[in-house]
Amino acid sequence: KLQLLIYFSAMQETHWNQLIMFSAGGLSALMSVYLFRKFSAANKVRKTVWKVGQNQPLPFKQSWRSFFPSELKSSGGIYGLMISAVIPRPIALVSSQDSSGIINCAPFSYFNMISHDPPLVVIGCCINGRTKSKKDTLKNIEDTGEFVVNIMNSWFVDSANHTCGNFPPEVNEMQIAGLTEVPSDIINPPRVGESAINLECVVFELRPVYNDANEHTVTIVMGKIVKIHIHEGVIANLSDADKMKPLVDWKKLLPMARLGGDTYGVLGDSFDLPRPDRK
Repeated sequence: KLQLLIYFSAMQETHWNQLIMFSAGGLSALMSVYLFRKFSAANKVRKTVWKVGQNQPLPFKQSWRSFFPSELKSSGGIYGLMISAVIPRPIALVSSQDSSGIINCAPFSYFNMISHDPPLVVIGCCINGRTKSKKDTLKNIEDTGEFVVNIMNSWFVDSANHTCGNFPPEVNEMQIAGLTEVPSDIINPPRVGESAINLECVVFELRPVYNDANEHTVTIVMGKIVKIHIHEGVIANLSDADKMKPLVDWKKLLPMARLGGDTYGVLGDSFDLPRPDRK
């Protein structure tokens, strides 16, 4: 089922911004890229009349609702609330392989970077609530200590999303989804050729987490990046002078974000807002 919402808002007289949100399904990647590049503008410096100390209140008139996590767990509502409240989340398409060489690929939105020195990423690998078993990705990472984080981009979201199907361990999701295996330089698991950014990682720390019933529910995977691959098509500064200070242009990267339910999103409007000590 495909749901597409495109919202355009006029900025000044000639600038238009967009927000594109769509459920996992058959939206053409070419369509999302075309619309985004046609209507997105360069970063703007936010103009505001706000004064230091001035209150900026909520724009809603309704009351608050408060919950204990245990209440929502009993009702089955904690998962839906968490993934719809903590948004947008970046998505790591993780490629890994077991000790025999069988490749696995799967997306994770419990993901982010947590440090640049050393360069660390973190992934939350949840235990299957029905079978109480570990995901193939986690098994492979525990087995080999290696994995690749491939940033999910809008132009291959359909194939990337297909890798999250319930495939048996012996199935190579990259082949099923039509993704390209690119050899890594340092580690054994391959990179995803359709992704514009690949991060080769080795395990920095594995932290099992247990719930209040002492059940193992998630393992926090911290990975240390040992090599970074960035396609020149998304690099903002390609001059020789900036060769060792590369920056990524998000308008070219078109990274996917995970919202609530089955809904994905791409970035829309942006603005620059300097820190007070940098003005």
